[in-house]
Amino acid sequence: MNDALAPLAARLAALPPSCGPVRLIGVDGHAGSGKSTFARRLAAALGGAPVIRTDDLACHAWLFGWAERFRDQVLAPLSRGERARYEVYDWVRREYGEVREVAPEPVVLVEGVGVGRRALRPQLACLLWMELADEPSWERGRLRDGAGLTEFWDGWIPAERTHFAADPSRPYADLLVRQGAVGYEVSEGPRSAT
Repeated sequence: MNDALAPLAARLAALPPSCGPVRLIGVDGHAGSGKSTFARRLAAALGGAPVIRTDDLACHAWLFGWAERFRDQVLAPLSRGERARYEVYDWVRREYGEVREVAPEPVVLVEGVGVGRRALRPQLACLLWMELADEPSWERGRLRDGAGLTEFWDGWIPAERTHFAADPSRPYADLLVRQGAVGYEVSEGPRSAT
């Protein structure tokens, strides 16, 4: 399946750097829309590009309040050509722990709900949106996470609605990604049409 993503990978690698020497590529969409799987596959098609997950930066208290940590611990060092260094949140233990480092590779992917927010868009070389509506995405997420995270999802869904109502990402997507039965279809996004 990575071969099918080769043209997209080549297109992204040819973009001008957007964050110091890095082409920062955002993969956004509703929770459960397939962002993590797609980002892993795209990273492989890019020859092992690093992937930063906003789930590692967020926490229970601040589901969408990770932008400042992202700016300070990821964007600032990458923009200087230095390694990003951040603590990863453990969603079970409810605390930050493991420290992760990301080198300023030519392409770095960042995936998570809200990566296309207005505060981060200027640093993105390209914003991809996983084209799956909210309700089907959330249903997939609930099935993936199981009954043990029902309470989390009950709080997540209104938080996501509130976030995207105030700071939508999809209208600014350069490319839309639809998952098919055997791969992905990529088309021009709303931002490309303006």
